Amino acid sequence: MANRVVVTICGEEYTFVAEESTAYTQKVAAYVDEKMDEVLKSIKVGRTDAAILTAANIADELFKAQAASEQLRGQIKGYLDEAGKAQAEASELRREVFRLQQRLEGKNR
Repeated sequence: MANRVVVTICGEEYTFVAEESTAYTQKVAAYVDEKMDEVLKSIKVGRTDAAILTAANIADELFKAQAASEQLRGQIKGYLDEAGKAQAEASELRREVFRLQQRLEGKNR
């Protein structure tokens, strides 16, 4: 069910309709408000230009986070592959130990 949430960004009220919780929607709006405020304080531009710059900055953050996430996924896959190989090697070594024990028992009889 969609939630209607009134948020404030740059001193203006907006009504968001979202499937996410009210708290989450407010968190998103607060983040956008903070980023807009940073842009407006750093350079003298109007709200429209600030909104475009803010959107570009947030998109940049998103793409960098996605790249970092993909890199971590790759590392995890590599670790899982290494663990699988180590597990296979350990199984082979256990079989070899068993074969050697069997040979020793055969010689001791």
